[in-house]
Amino acid sequence: MPLSAQLEGVWSEEDTTPSHIEDALRNLLVESYEKERAYAPARVLNLVVIVDRAYKGEISNRLERVGRYHPSRTVLCAVDGRRTHMDAWVQMTCDPSDGGLAVASEHIEIEIGPRHLAALDAIVDPLIISDLTTVAWAPHGHDEGVDAIRRLIQVVLMDSAQELHARDAIKRAMDLSKDAYVVDLAWLRSTPWRERIAATFDPPAWRPLLREISGITVHTREDSVAAALLLLGWLSCRLGWTASQLTRHGSKYSGTAHNKRQDVKVVLEAANLDVPGLAGVELETASGMHLSLDRGPGGLHAHRRTRDGRESHWVVLGASRGESGILGEGIRQALLRDPTYGPALGCALTYLGDL
Repeated sequence: MPLSAQLEGVWSEEDTTPSHIEDALRNLLVESYEKERAYAPARVLNLVVIVDRAYKGEISNRLERVGRYHPSRTVLCAVDGRRTHMDAWVQMTCDPSDGGLAVASEHIEIEIGPRHLAALDAIVDPLIISDLTTVAWAPHGHDEGVDAIRRLIQVVLMDSAQELHARDAIKRAMDLSKDAYVVDLAWLRSTPWRERIAATFDPPAWRPLLREISGITVHTREDSVAAALLLLGWLSCRLGWTASQLTRHGSKYSGTAHNKRQDVKVVLEAANLDVPGLAGVELETASGMHLSLDRGPGGLHAHRRTRDGRESHWVVLGASRGESGILGEGIRQALLRDPTYGPALGCALTYLGDL
């Protein structure tokens, strides 16, 4: 029997309960299988999203753009400050290829009130698929809801750039990492920068200069200081620098890191940027080499000047994934593990100190 272009099942109920939603999911699975034998629900990843109800459409649109990294089952909890009961809506959809297996994804949307956040684990527990990695994402804050479901989740998706204060963002990430693996979108945005810095010193002739780095300046959007600190933390951990607290003067942070050969001058400066993240990175060595990477059209624009004055320019094409790509990569990273993020996080907190 030929597969339909799209299999779809929908259920909704006002003033419902978690058990009713669970039963509806089970019934939709049975009905879909009866309609189409070559049918199977996806079983890779649960995603629990906690959002403000007023912005749930924006978040749903972002999730639709993650492409092949779409979670198997999404439980979206929309918080309405005036709501005292729960309404729910469930949909199962799939877009099978001709003659192939129809693999479906499941989307559950629950409208809740603030009083439900403290007991969110009781609401979510029967709705997530057991034995799968469960990811929590609260793009509008709602830390109480995330804390309530800590026992159910293995991964927390967060964005340090969304916190008003970098110290609060770093401390929150460290607290969450005690119980779950943290995937930080601010960290993922800096991936091209870290890759290019590492690639620049990858040739054997350039590797000795890593020990001669005497200064680093990071230009970042003012609300993305956490991303800049994570980059500094990564470089410090990889090169064995000893971090020390930076001094703040307005939107500029400066200070010194220490290595076995010499001190390293560290500067963070604010830059005008339309999107969250870094605007540029400059590295200097004691022997006179200067390297700069700057965000530009088409990718990162690199400039290197050697100690004898020779200069070279190149562009790293397609270095940025864009915001939709960052979210998709964040979901993908939930199934992976980056061993460099944790040490970088601790080092970033040392740079912040009491700021």
